Amino acid sequence: MNVDKIMNDLTKKNPGEVEFLQAVREVLESIVDVVEANPQFDEASIIERIVEPDRVLMFKVPWADDNGNIHVNRGFRIQFNQAIGPYKGGLRFHPSVNLSILKFLGFEQIFKNSLTSLPMGGAKGGSDFNPKGKSNTEVMRFCQSFMMELVKVIGPETDVPAGDIGVGGREIGFLYGMYKRLTHEHTGVLTGKGLNWGGSLVRPEATGYGCVYFAKEMLKTRNETFKGKTVAISGFGNVAWGAALKAVELGAKVVTISGPDGYIYDPEGISGKKIDYMLELRASNQDIVRPYSYEFGVEFHEGKKPWEVKCDIALPCATQNELDGEDAKKLIANGCICVCEGANMPSTPEAVEMFIEKKILFAPGKAANAGGVATSGLEMSQNSMKLNWSAKEVDDRLHEIMINIHASCVMHGTDASGYVNYVKGANVAGFLKVANAMLDLGF
Repeated sequence: MNVDKIMNDLTKKNPGEVEFLQAVREVLESIVDVVEANPQFDEASIIERIVEPDRVLMFKVPWADDNGNIHVNRGFRIQFNQAIGPYKGGLRFHPSVNLSILKFLGFEQIFKNSLTSLPMGGAKGGSDFNPKGKSNTEVMRFCQSFMMELVKVIGPETDVPAGDIGVGGREIGFLYGMYKRLTHEHTGVLTGKGLNWGGSLVRPEATGYGCVYFAKEMLKTRNETFKGKTVAISGFGNVAWGAALKAVELGAKVVTISGPDGYIYDPEGISGKKIDYMLELRASNQDIVRPYSYEFGVEFHEGKKPWEVKCDIALPCATQNELDGEDAKKLIANGCICVCEGANMPSTPEAVEMFIEKKILFAPGKAANAGGVATSGLEMSQNSMKLNWSAKEVDDRLHEIMINIHASCVMHGTDASGYVNYVKGANVAGFLKVANAMLDLGF
């Protein structure tokens, strides 16, 4: 398989889509050996088919603010691959949203969903709408307008969206309310729903919990645990909150959280009421962490990232490409032994290369942050059976799924020296299931 030729052709067809092309190259470089060992994949043009979305929906979303002014945003839904199940992937409402970012996220979702072993295909969607600073009624009007178009392509056995950045319980509620009005149905077409109307316990914490569960398995391979370890976390949303809760529960000391405005360094550790305060920060409708420094009298480092802090374990839980080569050098120099991605592709290719070269335990987001979509899949199961599982049942199933994902990565990513290349392991394991399903289904 000639990766450079495939990428050159893809670049011509998708000019300027940097994030999407980055995600595709990472996967292709990991699966070269597998594709070359299985000529049936080449004969069926699996690679050419898997890098193209099944369909891309782009639409306008007009909405009125509280003063009666009309605004127009762009809405998207990228349905990438449904070989192993209905399309599944979150909706992101953020000013940075564009076609490249959503195609990258949708492409990653194919393999992430495959790794969970649950029957879910890959998709992603969202809008360049920014819910920050908007009133509840403004967000509601936007969500209702957005659903007027989205309803045409989703359904409980077709495409099941969920939340992502900028789309929490409030937004899912408004979206689902409009879906019900339009379809006259009460089905599990969205996940991340409120507990009063079909949601699952543990869903808000699930991505962060799953990330820590995966890191726990990685540490086991070197006879290490979280107990007594110092952990640096980026972000302060649901993923960072869940990761902090579980890391502290396992005996670690979390010393950082971050936002676009900078990062907090708390040498005594972020636990108890300090973790609870992360919920207040999110609810404040401001994308900043500085108020934490006022509340607890700790250092705030304006405009900086937390990777300069000495830590044993780094959990990047914010956004794509937030941890670059310079950050990787600092983490390695400070003795970091494990980097486990809670966000989608938060490490740049240069950073990933350094971690692997130095034999650092490194897990890519498609494996390590699969806990969120896994729990969404569990919510789908509960909706289908018209029942609710306890928090312990959901958490136990989540833990088991993350253990199994880790085992798949080890199976396909262990090299001759015994080092586990989790990037290769995750990509190969995720690809094989989807590629074989595509062969079985024809074209």
